[in-house]
Amino acid sequence: MASCCARSSDHAPAVLRGELRRGESMARYATWRAGGQAKQFYSPADREDLVAFLRTLPPQEPLLWLGLGSNLLVRDGGFPGTVIFTRSCLLDLRRMEDGSVLAEAGVACAHVAKFCAEQGLGGAEFLAGIPGTMGGALAMNAGAFGGETWDVVSSVVTVDRLGVERERGAGDFRIGYRQAQGPEGEWFLAAKLRLTAGDTTQSRERIRQLLAQRSATQPTNMPSCGSVFRNPDGDYAARLIENSGLKGRCIGGACVSEKHANFIVNTGAATAADIESLIELVRAEVAARHGVNLSTEVCIVGDKSSVRGEINSG
Repeated sequence: MASCCARSSDHAPAVLRGELRRGESMARYATWRAGGQAKQFYSPADREDLVAFLRTLPPQEPLLWLGLGSNLLVRDGGFPGTVIFTRSCLLDLRRMEDGSVLAEAGVACAHVAKFCAEQGLGGAEFLAGIPGTMGGALAMNAGAFGGETWDVVSSVVTVDRLGVERERGAGDFRIGYRQAQGPEGEWFLAAKLRLTAGDTTQSRERIRQLLAQRSATQPTNMPSCGSVFRNPDGDYAARLIENSGLKGRCIGGACVSEKHANFIVNTGAATAADIESLIELVRAEVAARHGVNLSTEVCIVGDKSSVRGEINSG
């Protein structure tokens, strides 16, 4: 593991300044518009307040880091831990003196793409197609239109439960398809992006084309989480699902999209149980017809028997 820089404030604020809510409905925040309640939900006032709040939590408290709520399903029974809402505080986005771009974890990926284009930097246009924040994109190496998040990351800032912040190089992480494995017990606060010189007009046009392609091929006008399943080696999950005759298949208010088979949409009244049941039905049908076991991209939380200690979500 490469060396890193760590820092921790010795004088945390005596009083938390953010907003703590109990029993907050996660359907308000998840892009599927379904799901149960969080035991507690914290919206930090700023980054310093976030660090102070982390220090107040019990060591074993399950954490869910929430940005835009894509790539997330909270079961109807709720999340038995603490949700930290990064969209309330981790919103810094700026050009650094060395020419890199600093993007905090709560900034929407689409906003990063547009900012980089305005700065005359190329290589980040694909981020416009990722319906989440930088925190979630870093955690799962999110990708779109042939680009992946860690392709443009040079370093990150993380934080642990004690509020210790560390700057780590990209080499401190094992990066793969829809995964980024790093030091346990640390979460992303920010990333530094290394990009190439570009042309603002060309980058804007590229983003426009990518968004038009996304709108034409994906059900962007209906609640979904984005792509549900990872593409298996040498194939596409959508092709396997469609060839299994599953387009339009529904359980309750959850349906496999007619527009893109790797999307499950909420037609208006889907519960988290409807969505999860449909996910399992699709997996079983594809396995039976094609002998392929599809893995999910979406994070499913809420069952105490399977909740992980820390989770990053887009």
